[in-house]
Amino acid sequence: MRTGFHPIQSYVKNVKQLNRVSEVEGTIMNSRTLAYISAFATIALWASAFPLIRIALHSFQPIPLAALRFTIATVIWVAWLAWSRPKLPSAKDILRLLICAAIGIALYNVLLNTGQVTVSAGAASFIVNTVPVITAILAVTFMGEKFSLWAWAGTLISFAGVALIASGQPGGFSFGAGTMLVLGAALCQATFFTLQRPIIGVYGPKLCAAFVMILGALCLSPWLGSALKQAEQAPWSGLLSVAYLGIFPAAIGYATWGIAQAYFGSSRAANFLYLVPPTAVGISFALTGEIPALTTMIGGAIAIVGVIVVSTRSSK
Repeated sequence: MRTGFHPIQSYVKNVKQLNRVSEVEGTIMNSRTLAYISAFATIALWASAFPLIRIALHSFQPIPLAALRFTIATVIWVAWLAWSRPKLPSAKDILRLLICAAIGIALYNVLLNTGQVTVSAGAASFIVNTVPVITAILAVTFMGEKFSLWAWAGTLISFAGVALIASGQPGGFSFGAGTMLVLGAALCQATFFTLQRPIIGVYGPKLCAAFVMILGALCLSPWLGSALKQAEQAPWSGLLSVAYLGIFPAAIGYATWGIAQAYFGSSRAANFLYLVPPTAVGISFALTGEIPALTTMIGGAIAIVGVIVVSTRSSK
């Protein structure tokens, strides 16, 4: 049993494993410039998803929105699979990827989209950014990891920030409120990263992303018919929003994140994600004029401080 734990590394097992991932794909990243471009592109793409979801929700219901978004992403990833013809996962690993897809794509997006009906884009991005803390808690609960005093302190700090954010959102922390749904989405994403960790070292981030999105779209496919009916009535702003969500944050964002991880390693790459919430706030203001409440900004800053404490001090 290990006594030290770095929760960010739960995204991928370790830096050496990521180097192995690059070798499996035959694309070891030697370009520092490309790696930085990919990291900052991922920040911009993933941050933009939060305000674009808010815009798309004016035209689509939460679950049909998720179904249509990942159907669009699936078309791109299927084309990539047909072009690259990589080694396909075994039946056992496909089953594990299906579980990852059901939790990390289908359930995550259902909860996030439903939560964002009432929760602002900025608040949602700050709450989702607590994923590393939730990942650490899962490791302590189910994997026998140990927490240092710093890790527990960081966890309390982070969730104090989330509680402050919730106080400024409709329903607060009551059951079924938007804040609780977004927090549930963060739990799904943390579970997804934990379950995916062993497979990503074997097949690489791109292939895993492709299969997870394709299988996630299949999980959401029962609502695709409703999505297409709603698309017939949707204005251009809604159609463009869902198309953007499927092509850029979903399909391209995961590809650029794989490049960044391959070059920087999981721990260093994850540090870039601290920039997602403030970027989401800026993009949301530019697109929708949404100004976050003071409680959101203060709570978001506190939550990020907690994540940093858990990520950097708990391993010392």
